[in-house]
Amino acid sequence: MNGEINLLTLLSLIVAIVAIVKLRSVLGRRSSDDEARIEQRRREAQMQKTAQAQADKVVALPRREREAEVADTSVSVAEVEARIKSFAGEDSALAARLMDILRLDTKFDPEQFLRGARQAYEMIVTAFAEGNRRMLRDLLSADVLDSFSRAIAEREQRGQVIDQSFVGINKADILEAEVSPKGIASVTVRFVSQLISATRDKAGNVIDGDEHRIKDVTDIWTFSRDISTKDARRNVNWKLVGTQAPN
Repeated sequence: MNGEINLLTLLSLIVAIVAIVKLRSVLGRRSSDDEARIEQRRREAQMQKTAQAQADKVVALPRREREAEVADTSVSVAEVEARIKSFAGEDSALAARLMDILRLDTKFDPEQFLRGARQAYEMIVTAFAEGNRRMLRDLLSADVLDSFSRAIAEREQRGQVIDQSFVGINKADILEAEVSPKGIASVTVRFVSQLISATRDKAGNVIDGDEHRIKDVTDIWTFSRDISTKDARRNVNWKLVGTQAPN
């Protein structure tokens, strides 16, 4: 009796094992379609991970074009007129000429202009010292660019270089403003800045300036821009059209 039970139990176990092995062989086998789907899911997961990593590095840019135009209209002409009168102080002639610019260009603001002029001044002074004609081309009128380029070429022919550090602008004031009959706006600014500047010869010896001393510099520059028509006013860039030494 015990022998029969043992034999039956053994046979049952054998049958169960065979069934399990066959079932595993069927369930465990991957077709080529299965492999393709798995690989596709793996690629998609990797792409999502990469996209997320890139998204984390994205830096939002300032609003431009249409959004900027809407933002610009938030300041009314009346507010700018009040700013101009306050800006000019007792100089009624300067206030009147700045108002002439505002009448043609309703987005003109003397304070914003001065901020841009300060940036342009530093860029131009630095570009001239470095001999960067490409940058100067975007900031100077044709006549001034020609004058600056000749000075750079003469310096290069002599084998001289300028070592310069721009310390900062202490003060920037609007001295004059006008609009020509052709609608060309011009604004003259006096800059008081500080530089560390030294000119070296071919051998590297300092022949002008002082590489260890901060020098106070005063420049009077005139910037110009065409505001005669709506199309002209689309170009908001002012260019340096003249320089003069202080009295």
